[in-house]
Formats: sequence, C-alpha cells, structure tokens
Amino acid sequence: MDLVPEATLTINSRNYGSWSLRGWLMCRFAGLDVHVEVVDSNDPSARDELLLMSPSFLVPRLDIDGLAIWDTLAIGEHLAERLPDAGLLPIDQPARALCRSVSGEMHSGFASLRSAMPMNLKARHHDFKVFTGARADIDRIEEIWARCLDLSGGPFLFGDRPGLADAMYAPVCTRLVTYGVEITPTSTRYVDRVLALDDMRHWAAEAAREPDEIVELDAEF
Repeated sequence: MDLVPEATLTINSRNYGSWSLRGWLMCRFAGLDVHVEVVDSNDPSARDELLLMSPSFLVPRLDIDGLAIWDTLAIGEHLAERLPDAGLLPIDQPARALCRSVSGEMHSGFASLRSAMPMNLKARHHDFKVFTGARADIDRIEEIWARCLDLSGGPFLFGDRPGLADAMYAPVCTRLVTYGVEITPTSTRYVDRVLALDDMRHWAAEAAREPDEIVELDAEF
C-alpha cells in the first residue's frame, strides 16, 4: 500500500519560484514526506510572488496537522521544532543564532540581486552585465558564505549536512549559474555542492518540464 504523505506543500513554479524552492528544500532536508501541489500560474498570489519577488504571499504554503504555514522562514522554524534531529538548525547556540541571522538577511534583503537576476533555472545568459547594486549583494552573500563555511568547516554552511540556511541560499546558487557570474573559488565550490544535491537535481529536472508560460517575467525586471 502506498504511504500517505504527511503534509502538502503548495508552490507556484519550479523554474521561477525561488521561495517555493526554499520551502520545498526545507521539507526535504527535514525528512518530511510532503505532497506537492502547484498553483496555476494565473493565480494572483502566485504571479505576485513571481513578479514582485515578495516572500510574504501565500506560496509556498505547508499544510500539516490542520495548520497552514505560508511564510518560508516560518515553515523552516516549524520543521526545526517538529523534527529537531533533522538538523535544520545547528545544535550549538552561537551557530544557531548566526544561522537565523543569515537566513533572515536572505529573507528580507538583497533586493537589487532579486530585481536584476530573477530565478530562471532553464535560462543561460552569457556576458550578463552585473550592475553595482547586484554586485554589492553578491559580494555580501559571498562574505556570508565564507564566514559560515570557515566557522563550521563545511561542506555546507553549518556543517556536514544541508540545513535551513542552505535552503535559503540555494536559489542564489542557481542565479549565479544562470547569469554566469564570476565568484570566488570558495563560493564556486559551495555552489557546485548545493547544485549537486539529489534534491536540487530533482527540482531542476521538474523545472525543465514546465511550460514557459510566465512571459511577463522578461518584461517586468
């Protein structure tokens, strides 16, 4: 008999939905058996999140045990409470505080990067010009990665398995590849490591099968 999924995660797009990817990775890293439902691309909340790059709309949304949890960081915190042995948050208190800080910075910041380089897994932009604002965001992200990897010893931001912070920064890894951005060797190794995860490969394969429906993306950014 097939196992019934423990929960349902509603997403918008695998190719464009950076927040959906974050929520899905958190579920996967936590070991939660989750059924995925995709909102129609014409749904207003889904399109608003894609076009305005906001983390505050109702996708992704985790429905579990009668609860509806729709903010990405709230999903991560709930899973960390529910499944503490999964390692979404570090055990060490200072590392846990740093993890929450860098994840929160990703949640609320880097607007220039978001607007200049929207997530698009299927695209490859050669000779892409990275302007000053986006470059500053990338430099700050590389600084965060270097600090976390140095403190934890890697190979992921907070140790030997991916956690909440890695899920938060995974869409950035895809963006750097999509737009051919030059980064440090340390950052390159980290990006390669994240993109090589089975979960990331699975998501990318599903994204490749999506129809190219959201034509406004090319015009909005």
